[in-house]
Amino acid sequence: MNIKVSCLQMDIAFGDPNSNYQSAEKLIKKAMENHPDIIVLPELWTTGYDLARLDTIADMQARRTIDFLQTAAKKHKVHFVGGSVANQEEKGVKNTLLIISKDGSLRYQYDKLHLFKLMDEHLYLEAGATKGLFQLDGHLFAGVICYDIRFPEWIRAHTSEGAEALFVVAEWPTARLKHWRALLIARAIENQCYVIACNRSGSDPNNQFAGHSLIIDPWGEVLAEAGEHEEIISAEINLELVKEIRKQIPIFEDRKPNSYH
Repeated sequence: MNIKVSCLQMDIAFGDPNSNYQSAEKLIKKAMENHPDIIVLPELWTTGYDLARLDTIADMQARRTIDFLQTAAKKHKVHFVGGSVANQEEKGVKNTLLIISKDGSLRYQYDKLHLFKLMDEHLYLEAGATKGLFQLDGHLFAGVICYDIRFPEWIRAHTSEGAEALFVVAEWPTARLKHWRALLIARAIENQCYVIACNRSGSDPNNQFAGHSLIIDPWGEVLAEAGEHEEIISAEINLELVKEIRKQIPIFEDRKPNSYH
């Protein structure tokens, strides 16, 4: 059975959650014209990288964003890899990826492990400590956030446990667009998995963002790619292909992890 996935490549309003919820609602409605099974949003889509004002604009316990996605999931009967949100907790703000099933239940939260110092994340955010593994419709997937893709050992920690698709949410800048494409294609090939990567478009006071959201198959073939502007891309993924490729070239059986030190 094929699964249709759609990425909402949003142009995020800097530090303006109300505007971003409105934009997301319109894009979700538009995306549903293609009847996806899973909708993916980008990183920090409610606030953008307005990190200096997180004390006033971060989402307390991610509650508003969870409520928004739960309502949309039940209304449209679609799963959400709900991008990430600046999540205000007692001990600080985390960059939290939200997984919402089509019945409206919160299935999983993943807090970004690797904070990107070049964009001052370490000054305003607390790092997570758990993996991004989650299940939807009986399939095991993994979700990571932006800078995480530069750590192949972190991605392999998920696929070695059986994850068949990697969902990446990001605010990746135009200056490193070549890295974005190369790293995502490499992660797909070396992990023999689908990669569904949703980036943002547009700019903020300090950055121009690359867009170019991608859906990549386990052979590294690009099934769909956005341009640089706001756009929705969709493609069907067939998880049977993951199983076939992993049998054909059994890299997970041939690994020698005890020697990798």
